[in-house]
Amino acid sequence: MDCIYCTPEWLEESTRTYRATPRFQEALKRVTTHICYRVNAEPSWGIDSDFIFGAIVTAGVLNDLRFFSEVEAKEKAEFIMAATPQEWKMILRKEHKFLTDFTLGKIKLDQGSKVGVFKLAPYADTFIDALTQVNLQFQDELSPQQLDEYRQYALQFRSRLGI
Repeated sequence: MDCIYCTPEWLEESTRTYRATPRFQEALKRVTTHICYRVNAEPSWGIDSDFIFGAIVTAGVLNDLRFFSEVEAKEKAEFIMAATPQEWKMILRKEHKFLTDFTLGKIKLDQGSKVGVFKLAPYADTFIDALTQVNLQFQDELSPQQLDEYRQYALQFRSRLGI
């Protein structure tokens, strides 16, 4: 399935794939966390304000994968990590490694402890695999018309989801 980055469809399809793939659950069976990822605003990508999406995982079981409001993320997340959409793209395309870029400060820790992030880091590749089972299209790969359509769509789903 083709999905555009930072859409509910991407997170919904990633959730379905994760739940249908026992190897993800098995690889993450020692992970229990509520982790959020901030995608910093980038108007040239049609991302006019930050997005926060996150996962709630209990012993490898994915309870939730969706967008969160700023308030909800700060209240519930054990960790909130932030980066530009360009940085997340390199991570999701496996051109960069999460741990390396976190250590270099390209991914910022907005909430939580660095020690906790380092404990989760060995599981990052598995979670990235789960998020990239779909054919992911990024905003810098869209035509100007598609980018404008994405921007309008993002306004609609942000309003509908209260994010």
